[in-house]
Amino acid sequence: MRQKPFRARLSLPRCGIREPVRARLEFILNIALFGGTFDPIHVGHVRAAQAAERRFHLDRILFVPSGVPPHKANGEVTPFTHRFAMVALAVRGHRAFVPSLLEEPRAGGRPNYSVETVSAARSLLGTKDRLYFILGIDSFLDLPNWKDYKRLSEMTDFIVAARPGFGSRQLLARIGNGYAGTVLSQTGSGLLLPGGTGVHVLSAVRSPVASREIRRAAAAGQSLAGLVPPLVEEYIAKEDLYRSARRAGRRGK
Repeated sequence: MRQKPFRARLSLPRCGIREPVRARLEFILNIALFGGTFDPIHVGHVRAAQAAERRFHLDRILFVPSGVPPHKANGEVTPFTHRFAMVALAVRGHRAFVPSLLEEPRAGGRPNYSVETVSAARSLLGTKDRLYFILGIDSFLDLPNWKDYKRLSEMTDFIVAARPGFGSRQLLARIGNGYAGTVLSQTGSGLLLPGGTGVHVLSAVRSPVASREIRRAAAAGQSLAGLVPPLVEEYIAKEDLYRSARRAGRRGK
């Protein structure tokens, strides 16, 4: 893997980004935000991040569990402390992966919006640094329904994790009116949004399972081996996360 000097400004534990530091030598950084509910984080997330790191020569990938996901603002998620702990365990041993508190819960339970997260991250980076946003294809297709999505699409490039064989041309054929003006890049390897940012399809990642299926398996007492990183499997068992939720649901009937 390509190695280069790294400015010590992305190690702040709270958000994964440190304030820019003046130095004699400056290097352009490639940083990606990988947001999600991560309830729980699974091997598909890790594989997608590893593939993105290799293809785009990313210096850091910030895993950003959402404190209050806008689409789940009624509280139907595992407490943030558990989800963040699982993320931290899942990325242990990966030099470029950083658990981030950019979307830790806010006072009053306000939802976390990606446009605000990306804006905060961008403000801590240099003007020449490149910022990416990793998300799945379903989330990308739903992007026009996100808060201030046009402003969001002007601040970051997107890395879209898709199933094998799904490329830029297939993605262009599926996008709706919310992406008016989007065209293929000159090389055909990505898309260009009207605001000038790019969309890159990462189509070599296979995800064996979804988080909801893992929760069901855990609730049924089934093994999670191969579905989540080993340390995450141990944490789920130790904290009895999803089985206890099932028992609570039964008591409430």
